[in-house]
Amino acid sequence: HSLPEAVQASLNLLAQRRAQGEPMAYILGEKEFYGAWFKVNPAVLIPRPETEHLLEAALDRLPENGAAWDLGSGSGIVAIMLKRMRPAATVWGSDISPAALAVAQENGARLGAAVHWRLGSWFDIPAAPAAHSLDVVVANPPYIDAADVHLQQGDLRFEPQSALTDHQDGLSAIRILVAGAAAYLKPGGALLLEHGFDQGAAVRNLLAEHGYADIATHTDLAGLDRITLGQYRL
Repeated sequence: HSLPEAVQASLNLLAQRRAQGEPMAYILGEKEFYGAWFKVNPAVLIPRPETEHLLEAALDRLPENGAAWDLGSGSGIVAIMLKRMRPAATVWGSDISPAALAVAQENGARLGAAVHWRLGSWFDIPAAPAAHSLDVVVANPPYIDAADVHLQQGDLRFEPQSALTDHQDGLSAIRILVAGAAAYLKPGGALLLEHGFDQGAAVRNLLAEHGYADIATHTDLAGLDRITLGQYRL
């Protein structure tokens, strides 16, 4: 069967985009995460399997009627899945990018997740959660060192740089999160952070310096350090 000219032309354009290296998720406009399909575009990172470890660790620490805040939500995958898996919980999601937050809000509405979305930089948001009210604070912040050559390779060339790198040493956002989360966590609440494969020790040290207890690093399926968490205590 011969394709109509308009369809053939559209296919050729899509093939050209892929030949130039554009990720399939952006071409298709969606990506699967933890069994659900999420809209994605170049305003947000493409969901990755490693982040499912972050979600699972957060779910382990979020009671049925608990409260959680996902900072730097991007497409909303963590906040939305927390709400879907814990329907009675109260979940906030925030991002500094209006374009990213619009994607998260659309995904939340389509997937039936009533997340409290907020626009702002880390803890500087309007109508933030009350002090010491959260069981979980979770984030997948920009953690790639600005000098990392991978930023100029593969899919990373097409993803929002501000969501990948802090334009510094890869730890500046993590420092902000570690320093600020304690004001929002209940005693016994947990801060969970996704980070680079070589940052586990540095993140554990930051948590220890700020008085967190039961600090631990979880590895991904490749055996690489990927998630570090600590428990807030008075």
